[in-house]
Amino acid sequence: MPARATSRSTRTSTAAPSRKSSTATLRGRRSASARTSAHAVEIPNEGPDNTLRTQICHIFSDAQKSTATQRKLVINLRKIQETCCYAPPVQTKKKKGGRDEELEGFDESQFNEEVARCVVRVLPVKKSETVGDKVIRFLGLFLRHATEKDNAIFHTGEEDESEIPDDTPTTRLTSLILTSMINSLTAKDKTVRFRAAQITAHMINTLGNIDGELFDLIRLTLQKRLKDKEAAVRVQAVLGLGRLADADEDSDDDDGDGQGPGGLLGKLLDIMENDPGAEVRRVVLLNMPFQKDTLPAMLERSRDEDVATRRVFYGKMLPTLSDFRHMSLEKRGMILRYGLRDRDEVCRKSMARVFYERWISSCAAAYDDTPEEERNPDAVIPPNFEGLHELLERIDVTSTGIEEGIAHDAMRAFWEGRPDYREHITFDDDFWRDLDPESAFIVRSLNDYCIESEDDNLLEARIPEASRVAFFLEMHMNNLMEAVRRFAETAVSDATDDEKTLAQEEEADQAFVVEQLLHIALTLDFADEKGRRNIQSIVLTALERPELPEECTKLAVELLRTVCGKRGETEFCRMIWLNCISGVRDYGKDEEEAEQGADESFHSAQSEMGDDNSDTSEERPKTKKLKLSPEDEETKRERDFMIYAKCLHIAQCALENVECAIEGNYEFEMMLNTLIVPSLKQRDIFLRERGLVCLGLCALLSKNLAQENFNLFLHCFLNGEPTFKIVAIEILSDIIITHPTLLAPSQTPEDTQVSAASTVSSQPNPRIKPLTKALIKAFNSEDQHLTLSACTGASKLLLMGLLPHESALAIVKTFILAYFDPETSAKEPIRQALSYFLPAFSHSKYTNARLIAEVAVPVVTKLVMQREDMDEEMDEGVSWTIVAGHLAEWTDGRRVVGATEMGLDGKMATQAIAEVPHIKLAIDILERALKDTCSKDERKPLLTLLTKLSIPSTNPKAINRQDSIQEPAELVEELHQVVTEAVEAKLGHDAVSRNYMAKLEASLTKRLGEVAMDGTSRETSVLESRDGETEVTIRAEKRESVETEATTTTATDADAGESDATEVPEEMSGVEQEQEQEQKTARVLVKQEPVEREPVEEQETVEEEEEEDVDMTLAGMHAEGTIMPISEADEDEEDEDGDTTMTGTEVTVVPVKGPSSRRSVSAKSSTSARSAGSRTAGKGRTAGPRNVAVSISESDIIDSLLESEFSA
Repeated sequence: MPARATSRSTRTSTAAPSRKSSTATLRGRRSASARTSAHAVEIPNEGPDNTLRTQICHIFSDAQKSTATQRKLVINLRKIQETCCYAPPVQTKKKKGGRDEELEGFDESQFNEEVARCVVRVLPVKKSETVGDKVIRFLGLFLRHATEKDNAIFHTGEEDESEIPDDTPTTRLTSLILTSMINSLTAKDKTVRFRAAQITAHMINTLGNIDGELFDLIRLTLQKRLKDKEAAVRVQAVLGLGRLADADEDSDDDDGDGQGPGGLLGKLLDIMENDPGAEVRRVVLLNMPFQKDTLPAMLERSRDEDVATRRVFYGKMLPTLSDFRHMSLEKRGMILRYGLRDRDEVCRKSMARVFYERWISSCAAAYDDTPEEERNPDAVIPPNFEGLHELLERIDVTSTGIEEGIAHDAMRAFWEGRPDYREHITFDDDFWRDLDPESAFIVRSLNDYCIESEDDNLLEARIPEASRVAFFLEMHMNNLMEAVRRFAETAVSDATDDEKTLAQEEEADQAFVVEQLLHIALTLDFADEKGRRNIQSIVLTALERPELPEECTKLAVELLRTVCGKRGETEFCRMIWLNCISGVRDYGKDEEEAEQGADESFHSAQSEMGDDNSDTSEERPKTKKLKLSPEDEETKRERDFMIYAKCLHIAQCALENVECAIEGNYEFEMMLNTLIVPSLKQRDIFLRERGLVCLGLCALLSKNLAQENFNLFLHCFLNGEPTFKIVAIEILSDIIITHPTLLAPSQTPEDTQVSAASTVSSQPNPRIKPLTKALIKAFNSEDQHLTLSACTGASKLLLMGLLPHESALAIVKTFILAYFDPETSAKEPIRQALSYFLPAFSHSKYTNARLIAEVAVPVVTKLVMQREDMDEEMDEGVSWTIVAGHLAEWTDGRRVVGATEMGLDGKMATQAIAEVPHIKLAIDILERALKDTCSKDERKPLLTLLTKLSIPSTNPKAINRQDSIQEPAELVEELHQVVTEAVEAKLGHDAVSRNYMAKLEASLTKRLGEVAMDGTSRETSVLESRDGETEVTIRAEKRESVETEATTTTATDADAGESDATEVPEEMSGVEQEQEQEQKTARVLVKQEPVEREPVEEQETVEEEEEEDVDMTLAGMHAEGTIMPISEADEDEEDEDGDTTMTGTEVTVVPVKGPSSRRSVSAKSSTSARSAGSRTAGKGRTAGPRNVAVSISESDIIDSLLESEFSA
């Protein structure tokens, strides 16, 4: 074929070396398997085989077998090189017929060509083959060994041995190999590029120097490989450029080939941050030098999405950092927070080890008393308190030590990993008196660790009793009040900015110390009554001071509640109202009176001695208000604001620590009426917001308040400030969770004339609609904080099932649309909340999965409309395949908790109801797709979603009593009709959807056929008689005794067990129908007594049944003392007096005109049973029914009973 020959003849490498041309030779020697992998590599001209080639090939062949013998092979190859390159050979002895004589006549160029020939053979070897790695390792060992030998030969005693010769046989061999690899780096085959980059990188990291021109060429070529589409090639390029990065920093890069700031180092940093391959980023991180410019980018890898990269950062890179103090304070906190709270446990442990080994050693080394000559760098520095104090200072414990701060996690890991520090550190009285933030946090963290680890011995040894803690708490509380006073004086004085900053820092430090002491006091054992009373007195005194910081106030209220005990809510409420809130108000009045002059005090006292009915408390402010200057008015206004805010804060903290009802509690009722409700009418936004929070807490404690103020909270959300909206939406969700009956349907009685009692009709609750609108409006708000609050509140309500169906549909639809909205990707908190909620909600209950199935089709329709309205430049978001995958997973009933259970056979079985969500979703999809209003753009994602659904082709089995398969069966029949209509309409837009619908139709047809077979087999056989025959129907019912069950199944079980099908009776003439109507029936209850007999088989073959006489039908029934009615009169008496509740077999006797049809009836019954059994067997149903119909004659019954009577 000429065309094929022409195409093959042109497949040569454009990057082949120019000094040799061996294309014609290569074409004849290449195998068919190598045409696709090594077509871009030009193998040197081999020529005829010779001794040199044979020996070198043997060495390379042995090198790829094992790495254990490679050093010996390196020496052998070096000897061959010396023989070929040096004349005479250096330090060799010629032997007759030896290697030297065999290699005589070969020069250096031939040796280099043979080695390069063997190296080129490595290029097509795939990455998974280890022989390629072994050969490359052998090549590196040889080049290093040969370079050292050449340096030793070319150096004389007078020359400097540090200088490396530029022109040696090994350097020429290296240049030849590198040139060949550079040409192969641009090959089309990915395996060739990988091996070429691997060889180049290995040689760069092995050799000490490279030719200058070749160095620039290698750097330029490897930089291009940084953008290779194969990650393995990029990894090898990074390994090679990592060695060149330091040299590149010393020279300016002016080649203009995409060099950014920093040259090669800048490119590596960009690769480390933006490369999609995790392995590439990891290799760059390991090969990046520690510099001031590279450190920030390296620290960013602490949040890499790849777990292995984070493990490398925390386990290998971070410990090698010389001193963590070189990092900024912000970076230290970031590394601690990211490392100790990483999702991976290995990363958390690695970061903890760095903290309590490396970082503490860097701080403790300065306080080590060991002489420098005796110090061991690898030894652990003995524990000292100063080093730990400095470590906490370096991580800014006042910021990281707050609640939920990272300093708590760090110190927890420190105490756990350093038991020597736990035994070394002690706390004496001087330590407690001179507490600073760092030392106070050390005590608090050790106290928390002892409680968590239940180390009571260490806790008793380190933490003093309650009375001593109360003493130190009072002392530091006074220091805090003094620091607050000084800061207030500095703020209004003419002090410098440094003095103000110093005063502010002093106040913050003292407040932090008091907070730690309060945390310690919360964990004390208050069996010490003296200590308990002291702490209670100290806390009450502190709460009366308006200047006490809010965090300290919150902890003080919690401590007061703890001191009062579990049953002391009444006492706690009384102290909060009478001591704390009233004390704060009185303290403000005392300050106001103290500021007044002597004359004002005199007039005030004189007015109090006057009329007792006069309200002096109102007259004094009016008199004062006229005489105050604007500055004094502003000061008074600020003081009143601070006092009011302080009272509200105390009330808020108190409400958060009680569970009693508001009604009947005098203190709380006074607090509500005189403090909380008036605050909502204040002009200041801060006071109104704090009052709204307090009112919401009161609503949680009282259902009546929640009902009365529900509309108020809605009004605050609709018309309030942004902060009001957040608080209002949180209150609304919380009170619904606390009082779920607020959304119960409202019931109205309706009088009726028939009965005096009234019937109750349910109506939708009027609160549901405005609440749903408020949640959706808040979620769609531009404020992310409000959106997150609404998302959190609505998620709780949906997970708890407190919202009605319509509201849940609207909210879930809004959530799903926001989840797939491209704008949500920029809102990380919202995205994270939805990513957790949607799977948890759908997989918690079947009703939730069905709810999402109801909104799936409208969601797809809405998303199609949104994407049509988007501009072309805007991001359309995720693909339809991902959307369909998420919706299919959320509606999969098999993933619901409890959907799969262990069956009696030991296998896992799925409940029948688990398939309902997908079946209903498939019906909705097809119904929507079959409509004329459904566009092509909408039909495509709908059918894509349809192919993701899981609909079994077999009928499910109920695995428990509650599991019913009736609903799935009805839905399957409906789905079959819709699928059939879709297939006939050729609804599929591609072959995949069409094939899926065809298979679905076939599976549903098969499934419905099985259902029809099951229904037919369960029908009861009905036998009709004609031509004056006597028909007796005996139905064997389930009895408790084995004897009765055996009796009812005798002689007819085989025929009846073969068939469940309904027998269709033949049509009777009019005369026969009249005769049938004239016949009368009588019931006789045959009393049975248990007797010992052989067990009766449940089933017999049809052939055996035909041979047996019908008289054996009632064999085994012993009717002792039973009167058999023969005449019609006896029948009537028996009908009137017969007791149908007796245990026995019910027999219906129909008197006829003649007993001439005995055999015909028997034969007919046998034939009907056999035909029905054959039909059922053909369908695979062999189980027999419990109710058996048998046709016998009257004479058979009489003969059987007489025989039984005589035998008895």
